[in-house]
Amino acid sequence: MTGVVFCSPSDVSQALGVSISTVKRWVDEGVLPARKTVGGHRRILRADVLRLVREGNFPCVDLSGLDLPAGIQDTDPASLSQRLLDGLRVGDVDQTRSVLHGAYAAGLPIDVLGDAVIAPAMAQLGHDWKSGRIDVMHEHRATLLCTGVLHELRPALEANAPRGRPVAVGGNPEGDHSLLASLLIQMMLLDGGWEAINLGPHTPLASFRVALRELRPHLVWLSVSHLSDPQKFRDEYGAFHHEAKQGGVAVAVGGHALEVSLRDLLPASLHGASLTDLAVFARVLHPRPHLLKRGRPAGSDS
Repeated sequence: MTGVVFCSPSDVSQALGVSISTVKRWVDEGVLPARKTVGGHRRILRADVLRLVREGNFPCVDLSGLDLPAGIQDTDPASLSQRLLDGLRVGDVDQTRSVLHGAYAAGLPIDVLGDAVIAPAMAQLGHDWKSGRIDVMHEHRATLLCTGVLHELRPALEANAPRGRPVAVGGNPEGDHSLLASLLIQMMLLDGGWEAINLGPHTPLASFRVALRELRPHLVWLSVSHLSDPQKFRDEYGAFHHEAKQGGVAVAVGGHALEVSLRDLLPASLHGASLTDLAVFARVLHPRPHLLKRGRPAGSDS
């Protein structure tokens, strides 16, 4: 991870393509936290600037002036995915960390990181294993390496966690031992201002019902990568969804194990096909404060 680095309002202005007065207004409004030096000058954490890059829609972002370490400014998903694949194939921790931490630091949203960088790399590894080009050992090593490096990002995701966050709970149903999808969902929700609790793999639907009562979530996600007994899942899902609906809890279901014929029988607030689908839905349920007034372009101040 990158160290603690502070930026001036001028640095932020140039990086985001807005005026210095706009940056100062964001500081005054609490949109962009800042500290003051002994001399009264504002200093803004680089991590908070990068958070705004992820949350906003800035037409002229230039991070070159933020003193980012080498390699962190690469945000091309195809390039990042290939580099990640190369690192995972040989179990290279440093390269895996460089890609995932660097992409996040450069402003790539977690949903894009999951859908466009990690998913293609893991899909290729899965294909290589099924075709006999690599052993299952290599695939398992890559999965655990990827999850381990992603876990390292959690402190950054919760660095500016707001009070009174809505709760989201999720995981994988019984018989599904997958790790990555639910972890990425949890991270995306944490980054979006949720208190996201991942129950992990192989969790019975009855346990999700316990979570409904004890944790009182606003949202429950089910990531379904494998179903050992689709009929049993469907039967138990009915009781779970009924209880969730009675409590006003949104339910999001997705995963490549859900055939269309089964998916159509599962009532849900969202049938998601990607992490981005869920990210959009979560923002509708819980919009984070965003920058409605961007002010004048950089350089327009006198």
